[in-house]
Amino acid sequence: MKGITHPKNDIALSPAGGEHICDIIERVSVDRRSFLHSAVSSAALASVGGITLGGLVSTVHAAPIPASFRGPGIGFDSIPAETRRRNVEVHRGSAEAVLDRVTVPAGYKAEVFVAWGDPIMPGATPFIGDASETAAQQARQFGMHNDGMHFFPLREPGFSAFGGGVSSERGVLCVNNEYTHEDILFTKGQELGANYTIDKTRKSQNAHGVSILEARRVAGKWTVVKNSPYGRRITANTPCRISGPAAGHSLMQAKAYNISDTATTPTGGATDGRSCFGTVNNCAHGITPWGTYLTCEENWNGNFSSDLPVDQSAATEIGKLNRRYGVSKDGFSVYNWHKNDERFDPAKNPKEPHLFGWVVEIDPFAPNSQPVKRTALGRFKHESAQYVVDAANNVAFYMGDDERNEYIYKFVCAGKFDPVNLAANRDLLDNGTLYVARFDANLQGKWIALAPGTTGLDGKALRNNPNFSGANDAEVLAKILIKTRMAADAVGATQMDRPEWTGARPRISGQDEIEIYCTLTNNNRRGGGGTDNSTTSNNPDGSTLAASARPPFDAANPRPDNDFGHIIRWRETGKLVTATTFGWGIFVQCGDSITTKTLAGNYTPNPAFGVGPANYVGNIVDVPAGSADFGAPDGLWFDYFGRLWVQTDQVGDGSGDFINIGANCMVCADPNTGEVRRFLTGPNRCEVTGVTMTPDGKTMFVGVQHPGEDSRANAPTLYSNWPQNQWTVESDGVTALPAGRPRSAVVVITKNDGGVIGS
Repeated sequence: MKGITHPKNDIALSPAGGEHICDIIERVSVDRRSFLHSAVSSAALASVGGITLGGLVSTVHAAPIPASFRGPGIGFDSIPAETRRRNVEVHRGSAEAVLDRVTVPAGYKAEVFVAWGDPIMPGATPFIGDASETAAQQARQFGMHNDGMHFFPLREPGFSAFGGGVSSERGVLCVNNEYTHEDILFTKGQELGANYTIDKTRKSQNAHGVSILEARRVAGKWTVVKNSPYGRRITANTPCRISGPAAGHSLMQAKAYNISDTATTPTGGATDGRSCFGTVNNCAHGITPWGTYLTCEENWNGNFSSDLPVDQSAATEIGKLNRRYGVSKDGFSVYNWHKNDERFDPAKNPKEPHLFGWVVEIDPFAPNSQPVKRTALGRFKHESAQYVVDAANNVAFYMGDDERNEYIYKFVCAGKFDPVNLAANRDLLDNGTLYVARFDANLQGKWIALAPGTTGLDGKALRNNPNFSGANDAEVLAKILIKTRMAADAVGATQMDRPEWTGARPRISGQDEIEIYCTLTNNNRRGGGGTDNSTTSNNPDGSTLAASARPPFDAANPRPDNDFGHIIRWRETGKLVTATTFGWGIFVQCGDSITTKTLAGNYTPNPAFGVGPANYVGNIVDVPAGSADFGAPDGLWFDYFGRLWVQTDQVGDGSGDFINIGANCMVCADPNTGEVRRFLTGPNRCEVTGVTMTPDGKTMFVGVQHPGEDSRANAPTLYSNWPQNQWTVESDGVTALPAGRPRSAVVVITKNDGGVIGS
């Protein structure tokens, strides 16, 4: 195991001879390193599955990683990594680098469940295969490039709020659609100029957002109920409500438009700051204990662009906001919405970007309800929102800001969760306190309230900081939430290596700690770099250009040039989500056990890790060593039994730094011992992202995003033809899927013996 043979890193972090982080971790007790027990209350478990705790524990079987007092065990062997080296003979001379298929362990079956373009609601048409569908057709089909998801079971006769009466064979599946690949979204690609029509812009906008569908298992096979009343698409143009402390603020009062299929027309006025259109770049997600879905807006800044100069001045309020959040003239070059829709032109509509970057609440069982943007949870590149209900019925949501050198947040609701009257909880997300995390070198941490009275690094309360000053504290709070990143800069939070998904370990099998995990995907700007090997941090005045800082390594982010990423975890003091302090540790440093790569000279070495390959090897615990190497952890989720599932997001073709790790994958980890096993590998150039289960744990839904990424309009299947190539009449005896385009999809996985996934 690399956890044993990994270098002890016994060189002091500080040249003054003080303790370094490795000394501190080594001194912590074994039980402390085995660490946390997460936070999902019995009421919370009931809301997602209606299973009693006794029922959960009794369904867990013994496994090769044996069940223990604090964990259910893992009952499958690691499957091999899907690598360029392994498949060199198979694909010599081909553009493919790894096998273009989903692979799962022996004893399991994977089937495609729903893919981009499939009909999910009444009036929808089937996917054709040549991307000739119109915008109106896309608006009724499954969106593109799916990400986070959750299965909400439908109630059965005998439903009880505290167990029983929910179905594991019928439910509503909510799935995020993060972004679009314009080259394959249209028959001949985007084609700028006269051929880039408003219908193309609308089709791209309609492929974003959230897909909501009814899933049902009939005669053992999972299908989409195409005419279900729950079927729904939420897109970039769906009317939404804005609520919470920032609603109505002048910075939220963007230009008003009439939106139709054929035009976005200015009305000559402004909105009231309490309504808006659409949600975009929906990455990870969350749920609430009262049964609603949370979709998180991540790289929304890239959907804005202009043919005119865009203010990025550090001297103006709008310019500083654009600068700190990465709103620019060019946006992401793949989008050109502004050419047909000036709502997404920040030069013409400078306040529109402020309407994005929020957590959006959706009621999956009320298809006529409006999504609600909950501003109390702050505005940044939200990656996920994991809730925890503690023993006193306090409720908190844990969130990451997915960009290099951004922060980890916690929102604590002002009101308590009512487990009996779920409807009474519907406005809990509008009032509370948003905190940002500081991780100290002694494995202790602090939650810093982003509130008007909080003292910043300048010794002044935030209400006296010119970025947030206002007529009263209500206006100050609104500005703090609209400018969340700038507030976190001002109070000196810890810059993290791309904080992505958060996950809470279920409090079952005797566990009672509130234990939260967060994936830190990677950071090539940690520890200096550049031409002068210098380090910089985010400016306390909030003027730093997004992702431009080069901070030094620190205890919570100890690796310069952190190519492979790591997973951090913490326990709340006193087992309460209202705690303002926590203890923390690093669960795993990801890496490649046989890499020969060494730290480049333009990065500041970390003496605690040496200067050689140890910076990239990691300390993954697997048997045999190297059998479950993975890197770039992204998706992270605890199932209802306590197993930790981790999904990865890297180039995915077994090239470059990932030549030994290969395709993107999903691994399963034992949170007690840290041992990891590889459960799934994905097709070429995909990301594996999004995972959920039915309440009984016997069906798992897994997302596969952008197979064949970077394929071109004139060669859409250059890198992948998945899933069509994996499920054909010849090989599987099922109806062939339409050919012509690689398609993001959700795969359904079951165990041949009908048991719990992972057992």
